Amino acid sequence: MTAPAAPWWALLTNRTAIRHFVEMLVAMVVGMIALGPLWPDLPTDRVEVHTLVMATDMTVGMTALMLWRRPRPAAVVEMALAMYLPFVLLFPAHWAGWLSAGAVFLAGHVLMLPAMVLAMLRHPGEYTAHHGRLTRT
Repeated sequence: MTAPAAPWWALLTNRTAIRHFVEMLVAMVVGMIALGPLWPDLPTDRVEVHTLVMATDMTVGMTALMLWRRPRPAAVVEMALAMYLPFVLLFPAHWAGWLSAGAVFLAGHVLMLPAMVLAMLRHPGEYTAHHGRLTRT
């Protein structure tokens, strides 16, 4: 018989999970800094292009960290989706004129954080392991 799953708030208060979350944020920033110079000619008037390229830069950094930790592929894919989905969901509001490019940029980044937490809640064991590299279970 297996132990019952921990409640969702246990992940949000788990020091190891919080550390993993912060490490992913740092890896995302590193990805933006390292890969940003590769795209000097981005059309600055197209928020869709700008945000999706930036989400890609963040995803590359975060994915590199996650792959080093060896999570299940589903956890990596879901976390990558958490980078893109907030922006993609905001594009129709931008196209309708309800959100400025700056608002899409800001709101997408803000919404990315709870999207990441939701991805973590789907696979809590991937983020609460106490050892340096996660193992697949």
